[in-house]
Amino acid sequence: MSTFTKYSGSALLLTLGLLTSCGEKFLEEAPTDQVTDANFYKTTTDAIQATNAVYSELSKAGQYNSALWGIGDIGSDLSTTGGGGGGDGLEQQQLDNFNIPTTNVLTTRLWGSCYVGIGRANIVLEKVPGMSIDPAIQTRSIGEAEFLRAKYYFDLVRAFGDVPLLTKPPKTTAEVNVPRTPVSQVYAQIEADLLDAMNKLPASYSGEDIGRATKWSAAALLAKVYLTEGKMSEAATQARNIISSSGKSLWANYGDNFKVANENGKESMFEVQYIAGRNQWTQDGLGWSGNEFMGPRGQGIVPQGGYGFNIPEPDFVEGYETGDTRREVTIWMPGDKYPDGRVQPSSLPGSPNGYGVKKWFIGKVNTNVWDSELNIPVMRLAEVYLILAEAVGPNAEGLNAINTVRRRAFGGATNRDIAAGISAEDFKRAVWRERKYELAFEMDRWFDMKRTGELLTSPQLKAKGVKPHNVLLPIPQSERDVNSGLSQNPGY
Repeated sequence: MSTFTKYSGSALLLTLGLLTSCGEKFLEEAPTDQVTDANFYKTTTDAIQATNAVYSELSKAGQYNSALWGIGDIGSDLSTTGGGGGGDGLEQQQLDNFNIPTTNVLTTRLWGSCYVGIGRANIVLEKVPGMSIDPAIQTRSIGEAEFLRAKYYFDLVRAFGDVPLLTKPPKTTAEVNVPRTPVSQVYAQIEADLLDAMNKLPASYSGEDIGRATKWSAAALLAKVYLTEGKMSEAATQARNIISSSGKSLWANYGDNFKVANENGKESMFEVQYIAGRNQWTQDGLGWSGNEFMGPRGQGIVPQGGYGFNIPEPDFVEGYETGDTRREVTIWMPGDKYPDGRVQPSSLPGSPNGYGVKKWFIGKVNTNVWDSELNIPVMRLAEVYLILAEAVGPNAEGLNAINTVRRRAFGGATNRDIAAGISAEDFKRAVWRERKYELAFEMDRWFDMKRTGELLTSPQLKAKGVKPHNVLLPIPQSERDVNSGLSQNPGY
């Protein structure tokens, strides 16, 4: 376990420099006993800490600790809210039922978290290039900030459409309150950031730096960005290069991706770093809350008994093919054994069919609350294979790519391969289906359904009341209250 790997408490830089050179000069003499914009950004260690602070937002409630599983999972055809019923998890229920107010907690958190991360990245990109420090760390820090800024903007543009594009730290309040930038311009900045990051980031790390973004992290995210934009040739080029040259490989067993012992392992392209034993009762700490929130409700196999949120939908569970080993890794089913020998009941509060998300379960690892140490993958090599398959279609390369993923899922069997001769349309849908089951509960399904058009055609979501305007989330009202230049998305 490294100092970086768990972000080393660098959130002390939360506000440092977010607004620079503004306000009155209240003191004639600058204080010398505290961190300020004037006395920071001097040393190699300062650059590293500032860069670590850009990462730290990933682990919080506005990203993988709450907002993204609420939006990405519950807002899709994978799951429903669960929990204790009534008003429990109201913010998830609103997403689940496509009755999303402009004050929804999770959409508001996502927006705010992304812009905090972008703000920190912009500070690094302004300050670090002019520092007299170790050139290798200087170059790496710039690449990391570019990668992370691209990641945050990718979340924003997919979720909200046009969003304000800020690439420098604001000097005045007026520079913060800017109107929305067209999607095409935001994507152009994302591409530029990732292309430059690929040239600046190392291919791998050792020791305390394991877990930082690599050139292959940037290439994988860029492949996904190109796929989302419909730039299939460009997506294929990036995916092909990763598969052939990154040195990454699939774990033999699907479940090996989701073990603490295998964090930042051979299939990982990039993941969010978590640590146990440092926080309680917060989704903004260093541990992941999902072990508790998604644990079977009231069963006592996680520290506070389990809250039973994010319950798999019957249609999704019943859609697993016979022999697909991913099911037993991903889903709690009635009769599944707990570590203490008891079994999952046939029905639980919030889960009438006895289903639950098992993929992130690690049990009682310590006495703290909401405090799992299991990292969450942002991208894995398996997704890169599926990007390549979708980008090139049902030729030999595409068939090999999808079947590489399927063979692992079916224990090495080749009799479940997608066969040659399949039509382009059927192959595309086969890849989409494979993504659904390979990447289930990795907090990206809503984005995938939007990209493919399935969000508005899914029978399950139609039954829940999905409407055409739900392909975008509402611009948070709290943001519009302070920025009159922010228009609202249609339908909200």
